[in-house]
Amino acid sequence: MTPFSAPKQPHDEPPGRRGRKPAAIGTDVGDSHRAWLEPVRTRYLASGLTLDDLVQRSGYSKTRISELLRGKGYYPGWEITYSVIRSLNIPIWPLRRLWTAAAREADKKPGWIETRIHEVQPLQQEQPPLAHQGFTEAMRQPYTDYTRAFLQSDHRAHWVVAEVFDILWLSWDEAVASPDVRRHAWCLLRSRVMQRAHRHPDGHPDLRPAAFSTVAQSQIADLWDRYAEITEMAGFFDAIGRLPEDQLDIAVLRYLCGMCWHTVPDVVGLRPAVTHTLEHHARGALEGTYPLHDNRE
Repeated sequence: MTPFSAPKQPHDEPPGRRGRKPAAIGTDVGDSHRAWLEPVRTRYLASGLTLDDLVQRSGYSKTRISELLRGKGYYPGWEITYSVIRSLNIPIWPLRRLWTAAAREADKKPGWIETRIHEVQPLQQEQPPLAHQGFTEAMRQPYTDYTRAFLQSDHRAHWVVAEVFDILWLSWDEAVASPDVRRHAWCLLRSRVMQRAHRHPDGHPDLRPAAFSTVAQSQIADLWDRYAEITEMAGFFDAIGRLPEDQLDIAVLRYLCGMCWHTVPDVVGLRPAVTHTLEHHARGALEGTYPLHDNRE
C-alpha cells in the first residue's frame, strides 16, 4: 500500500462510484511529478466524481483531463492543473509548489513556469491545519538529518523534506485517519528519500559517502590515518545500508544522525519496546564486523 492509498472497494473504487477510473500513471512519469499526481488521483477516486463531472467543473476536455490524471503527454500547464485541483477541493499552495518542482524536473524553463503561473489569478495564502503545522515544526530537524545522511546535500535534504510536508498537507485527512500519524508520515518520508538515494546494483542504499562527513575523520590531521578512518567508517555505513528497512532507519538516526535513543520512537512512529528490539537486532548484525563504541544516553 502506497503512502497515498486508503482502504477502498475492489479495484480502488469507493462505494457507488460512477464511471470508469483513470488508467495507471505512465511509467515514464518522474518522481516529482508523481509527488502531486498520486494525491490528486487519490482525491479524485474518493470524490465519486466522473471525468464528465470534471469536464463540467473545470472547463477542459475529457481527453486533456484524462491525460493529466495519467501523466501522459506534455507536462500539464498550471492553468489546467489548477482547474482540476480546485474542482476536487485540494489545497492550492502545496500543490503549486509540488507542480513547480515537477516542472523543473521536466526541464521546463523558469520563464515557462512563471508564465503558466501568471495565467491564473493570484491566490490567497492558505494555512495548513494547526496539527500539521505543529507536526512539521517538531519533525523538520530529524527528517532533515535522516535525509541528509542519504543524499549528502543540505539543499537536497531541505527540498525533499519540504516536498514530504507538502504531500502530507495534501493527504492530511488520510494521515489523521491512519493508526498513527507519525508512522504514516515516516513511511512517506522514507519512500521519497529512497527514490532519490544512490543505490548499489543489488538495490541497497549506498551510505558510504557519509564516511567523508563524520566529525571524527575531519579532526584527524595525518592523511593516512584519516584515510584509514574513512575506509573503516565507509564499510560500517555500507553495512547499515544492508539492514532491513526499520533497522536501517533506526541505525541511521542513532549512528549517523547522533539521535538519542529515547527520541527515535517518536520520530519513526513505533512503540519504544519495538524500537528497542529493532535497534538490538541492528546492533547484533553490525557488531560482529564493526564493534560499536556507543556511549549515547
